[in-house]
Amino acid sequence: MKLIHKDIEKDNAGQVTLVPEEAEDMWHTYNLLQVGDSLRASTIRKVQTESTTGSVGSSRVRTTLTICVETIDFDSHACQLRVKGTNIVENQYVKMGAYHTIELELNRKFTLAKKCWDSVVLDRIDQACDAAQKADVAAVVMQEGLANLVLVTPAMTLLRAKVEVTIPRKRRGSCTQHEKALERFYEAVMQAILRHINFDVVKCILVASPGFVKDQFITYLFKEAVRQDNKLLLENRPKFMLVHSSSGHKYSLKEILSDPTVTSRLSDTKAAGEVKALEDFYKMLQHEPDRAFYGVAHVEKAADALAIDTLLISDKLFRHQDVPTRSRYVRLVDNVRDNGGNVRIFSSLHVSGEQLTQLSGVAAILRFPIADLSEAEDESSSDDD
Repeated sequence: MKLIHKDIEKDNAGQVTLVPEEAEDMWHTYNLLQVGDSLRASTIRKVQTESTTGSVGSSRVRTTLTICVETIDFDSHACQLRVKGTNIVENQYVKMGAYHTIELELNRKFTLAKKCWDSVVLDRIDQACDAAQKADVAAVVMQEGLANLVLVTPAMTLLRAKVEVTIPRKRRGSCTQHEKALERFYEAVMQAILRHINFDVVKCILVASPGFVKDQFITYLFKEAVRQDNKLLLENRPKFMLVHSSSGHKYSLKEILSDPTVTSRLSDTKAAGEVKALEDFYKMLQHEPDRAFYGVAHVEKAADALAIDTLLISDKLFRHQDVPTRSRYVRLVDNVRDNGGNVRIFSSLHVSGEQLTQLSGVAAILRFPIADLSEAEDESSSDDD
């Protein structure tokens, strides 16, 4: 993401102009947008024209519209973002108040105006514009006949390819069918790696499987690379790392990223940091439950007591359309930061983020134990009733 212009007043109202440069930037933009914001971007509109003879024709014209955002639709697989709203600036093709859906495009600038830019949104812009944070980890999670090729970026986990090949069982006296099918499977995975992994950006490629599937695949991969004289694979051989996983499904990624050998290799990536923070929380919950809180009411009480060392919060909570609810989470983040705590905002598109969402989306590791909060919580819930 490239920041072209930023103009934010003292009352936190203002606008920014950004250019999305890759698919992941659409995810960042999705997290910046809220209902009621104003979005100005280039778009295509179907316009009806009437000639002097009275015949009516229609043509598609490119124009720049400013809309008041009403609905936001994000497709996480295609990384496409569509924003629907009403036109709020006079335009020769579109009358005021008319509905239009803008599909944001890569490498085309857009201007986003808000009445209030809070700290979480501004952090998101800084994170999106930081050139160092790119898709630096790829993973091939496999078992016999199934492989998932995943790119792990700082903001999301992208499933780039899924390879499924039926592998016949070994028969007594003849294994040729089994071996031929395995070779076909390995060839398909190899082609997926060459097609989807940018070796200039990716620092590490994790190959994970139960048993010896990963070892057999790596042997096949580099044997083929030598036979085909594929310099790209041979030069990047040190980037491949073999890890054990319990299955070839995508959910095994969390288990792979929390492996100590992988953690040390990926120490500088955000995804590994998130997994480690969540693991620390679970350990604390097991051994010292008075120092591990989850649920917004409990975590807020711990923040008021200046007890939070690390706050774990899902970015899904900041997409809440109810402004007071969203402001509540922003206040919590600011409170923890002001008191010297660490804040980790988890992406809901990461495996670790999905797990945090199951814990209400907010959790905290405390500096010191706090007991008997559950009774106070019960009282407050009965008051609400």
